[in-house]
Amino acid sequence: MVNRRISDTARKTLSLRLTPEVYEGIARWAADDLRSINAQIEMLLRDSLQEAGRLPAKKDRARSDTSAA
Repeated sequence: MVNRRISDTARKTLSLRLTPEVYEGIARWAADDLRSINAQIEMLLRDSLQEAGRLPAKKDRARSDTSAA
């Protein structure tokens, strides 16, 4: 038996149903920002999660780099 563990950094696949109006709005916004529709949806979700306090903030790498000096 093979023990497979999904990495915390692995991307999850999700099927999403959208109305044509919502899809077109996201598609236009993604094109304006030079992103794929998938990347635009992920950015919107990530921003909303951070704003709601449901996604941990990224650690400040600059602080860890300066502490080594």
